[in-house]
Amino acid sequence: MILYIGIHVFFLVWIIINRLFLPSLPKNPKITTEPLVSVLVPMRNEERNVATLIKSLKNSTYRHSEFIILNDQSTDGTQQILTQETAGDSRFKIIMGKELPKGWIGKVHACHQLQQEASGDYLLFVDADVRFRPKAIDQSLALLQRKKAQLLTGFPAFDVSPFLSKLLVPMLHFLVLFHLPIFLANHTKFKAATAANGMWMMFESASYRKMGGHATVYNSLVEDVHIARKIKEHDYKVVLANITMSVKCRMYDTNAEVWEGFLKNSYAGIGRSPLMALLLILFYSIFYILPPFLAIYGIVSGLYMWMVPYALTVAQRWYIDMVTNQRWYLAFLIPLQALAMLAVLTQSMRKSFKKQAYSWKGRHYS
Repeated sequence: MILYIGIHVFFLVWIIINRLFLPSLPKNPKITTEPLVSVLVPMRNEERNVATLIKSLKNSTYRHSEFIILNDQSTDGTQQILTQETAGDSRFKIIMGKELPKGWIGKVHACHQLQQEASGDYLLFVDADVRFRPKAIDQSLALLQRKKAQLLTGFPAFDVSPFLSKLLVPMLHFLVLFHLPIFLANHTKFKAATAANGMWMMFESASYRKMGGHATVYNSLVEDVHIARKIKEHDYKVVLANITMSVKCRMYDTNAEVWEGFLKNSYAGIGRSPLMALLLILFYSIFYILPPFLAIYGIVSGLYMWMVPYALTVAQRWYIDMVTNQRWYLAFLIPLQALAMLAVLTQSMRKSFKKQAYSWKGRHYS
């Protein structure tokens, strides 16, 4: 038990140290020049998100910008609301998405079309369900320039309404701060140490186009990570930042959406490796699902030391929630969060083995 506790203490210390290499967006951004920033938003059946996103864009304090939104063949009221919300504002340009070519992933094709319309010195790709504070674009550009990088990306704070969202979505921050050596991610060209998030990706336009843009990852379900690796391949710099104080996202509104969303990315995100999946299942079962059972045994038997591992897993989760602007009380759900993550990984792997398609927004991908 002493060794088991010691391992958990090491995990906590590692997370705290690893966090030191994750820069935050500056509170008071300083930009020497004001280059044109093209904010590019792919939309497919996003009627529930249009109005709030347009409000964020209009409230941005960065004035030298253009907003290009692609309606990716939506079948709901997206186009009508877009037209209403952007009327009279010359910064907005609405384009209609073309038919999805064979072999392409829908979002990747949408981003590819968007960049073709962009004139900016910097390209900021933003998901439709993102909300951001007025200075978020200024802050991102300032940090990108300060770090002399060609790509800045980050994971937003998450609004987690459905119960399954409370379990799975906060694990995105945990996976980054626990598994990713952020020093290697931000200070080396080592491709394996790369994380990115397509919800918020700011590229230096010239570098983006030299490396081929989204067309180079046309068939990837985890295009954000793969395009970040392409950036590194071309000897450019990627900066993963903590953007949670300025950028927020409500990814899903229903438990079914949560499940489908994670299902398509879970197994692909680990390179479709059965060995990696097995190792993750064993690791999280031993270190994050087992501790509450040990705690119960400790309470019943009076061996209170057996409660310490669960307390340490909560401390790990709580620290990450604190620095990523997440609800603190979700830390106590870490065993259920780990269990849900393994469940979706197992199902995603099973679908891959059976050659079953993943579904998202009316499209199917193998």
